[in-house]
Amino acid sequence: MDLDELLGLSVPWWEIVLRGTVVFVVLMVLIRLSGKRTVGQFTPFDLLVLVLLGDAVQGSMLAGDQSLQGGLLLALTLLACNRIVAFATARSRPLEFLVEGRADILVRNGDVDHRALRRADMTLDDLQEAMRENDCVAIRDVRLALLEKDGSITILKRRDSGGSGG
Repeated sequence: MDLDELLGLSVPWWEIVLRGTVVFVVLMVLIRLSGKRTVGQFTPFDLLVLVLLGDAVQGSMLAGDQSLQGGLLLALTLLACNRIVAFATARSRPLEFLVEGRADILVRNGDVDHRALRRADMTLDDLQEAMRENDCVAIRDVRLALLEKDGSITILKRRDSGGSGG
């Protein structure tokens, strides 16, 4: 690779910006549709899918451009897209809901919402693991369990009415 190939773009700069923006938006929608669990609780399989996803779209963003400028321009475009989305969602509740969603209630006063678990692609074992991480032994002890927007699970325990501490 000579200096011209390294520093010169093989496609117009605006095409890289446009392609990067389109791929960013499409992937954001696809990841949003895949659910919160994909984002918040990475399994090795989820990480593999994310890496392969990045590799799969790389060519479509750069249109064959292998230059240093093209790669840096694409990185700048993706960071700018991320910043614009963060700026816009911080100022618009409807857009925030569209992009980030809302927390889902998984358990309320000891009653598990099995439909909410299914919608989140979670098992009862996933919920019980989160309970154990929060020192909560039994589902009946859960006042509220939330699948947060970021994919983490928040467990709020009931106050112990029996006086045995907790």
